Amino acid sequence: MGIPVATPLRAALDAVEKSETSETILTTIHGTSWTSLGFSASWRKAVARAKVTGLTFHDLRGTAVTRLAIAGCSEAEIATITGHSMKDVGAILDEHYLSRDSELAESEIKKLEMFENRNKTPK
Repeated sequence: MGIPVATPLRAALDAVEKSETSETILTTIHGTSWTSLGFSASWRKAVARAKVTGLTFHDLRGTAVTRLAIAGCSEAEIATITGHSMKDVGAILDEHYLSRDSELAESEIKKLEMFENRNKTPK
């Protein structure tokens, strides 16, 4: 199973001028890579402008982990996309999200049923 990529996202990524020396996707207004302090400051300003409270940047990453799992990505694929360790992906899924997601449970049940139907031997 490949990593699902939405068509608009794929089109945007394909349109970005590629550099042979960098994999940077998001850049500053000057076209340079973010420093951690620069990104942090810009993030705080954007959150304040949007009047978002009670959430952090890491909450977005956690949400991405969950959405990727629901889309059918493996933990290894999720870790590659989000930059988390495999251990952290598992912890996020175990502790915070998956126990509350009925859509994921339904997806897994369907996969199990398909597997069982595929492996039945005729009598």
